[in-house]
Amino acid sequence: MDTSYDPPKNFRQALDQLHEIVAGEVHSDDFGPTDYLPGLTVLLQSMDYDPHFSTTGRRIAWGMVVGVLRGRAQAVLSMKQNPGFDAHPILSPVVITGVPRTGTTALHRLMAVDPRFQGLQTWLLDSPMPRPPIDTWEHYPEFQKTAQGLKAHYSAAPEARAAHLRIAEEVHECCMMLRQSFLSNLWNCGWSAATYDAWRQCQSEAAAYRHYYRGVQLIGSNDPDKRWLLKNPGHLENLDLLFAVFPDAKVIQTHRDPAKAVPSLVALLMKMHPVMEEGRADQRAENMLAREVAKWSHAVARCDAVRKGHPHQVLDVIHRDFHRDPMRVLERIYDFIGMQITETTRADFARRIAEKPELSHGVHRYNIADFGMTETQARAPFGDYIKRFDLLSE
Repeated sequence: MDTSYDPPKNFRQALDQLHEIVAGEVHSDDFGPTDYLPGLTVLLQSMDYDPHFSTTGRRIAWGMVVGVLRGRAQAVLSMKQNPGFDAHPILSPVVITGVPRTGTTALHRLMAVDPRFQGLQTWLLDSPMPRPPIDTWEHYPEFQKTAQGLKAHYSAAPEARAAHLRIAEEVHECCMMLRQSFLSNLWNCGWSAATYDAWRQCQSEAAAYRHYYRGVQLIGSNDPDKRWLLKNPGHLENLDLLFAVFPDAKVIQTHRDPAKAVPSLVALLMKMHPVMEEGRADQRAENMLAREVAKWSHAVARCDAVRKGHPHQVLDVIHRDFHRDPMRVLERIYDFIGMQITETTRADFARRIAEKPELSHGVHRYNIADFGMTETQARAPFGDYIKRFDLLSE
């Protein structure tokens, strides 16, 4: 959370100013292919029109836009400084996806315990570069900046720790790289952005996935033969684009009753509302739940259609099964991806399962009734999906 930048009077007129700020910080005015500009332009226009920013929220939003464009510029600069970073294709990555709040993060971080995998660490998503040796990370200004930003974020919204804790050195989601193309559902999650979201839904994210692929290559270029472990709920609605860049990916799709998962997501997103916007909290929460139910039911349907063309590349994991017997689920996954769980890794898995680090900062509590919808209404758009995976027997 960066509040060090004074926001402009009008965001929509600040496109050149934004690029000048970032170019001055990165010492490069190369932002790569210009396909990111339409999304950035619409986003800035939306920021003037849609949200009721608080003074602090306005600074945070501007700082976020500056930071993401800076991340793109740093990625492009690092690619130029490291010729040959893209010499090796990414082979058979393991990719976790699913409706948000269905256990994707817990599964991702658990599997990341296996040292045979490499992942996208939070700080490297903010400042893409070839991953340096782990024992040097704390000396990088980029690492320190991410750690300080996360500390500020949780100081402003401490209850968000229990809902979704991010740590600079731990693996994080692919969406943080995808949003550098300014065509991402993340941009309508932090504040009201209805006009941006309406525009986004009419666009293809193909260019964002091409940038993402090259970013993954860049970050992993020092370990080209190490298998990737990736995670992003948003891949659900773009599974065709994921397979376009990773044709031999092994995808793990998690499932949970959407009347539990989607309100949990909305409750998480609303944690920052008192900081970002003034008033309308009840209205925004209700609008957000209606939007997210529609979005993720549509994503599930799109995913189902793409899966038919990749019958042996997707494994289903039910949320309740993972919580009841995580080791058994891990064994199914490793069989699916063609790997064996070593005895050392099995012990490491067991240790993390016993420690339950996801619960170390409290329990994330929410009530769908607070968002103006019943469980029956939340489930209805998902059709036979709930019955197919028996999601009501949690």
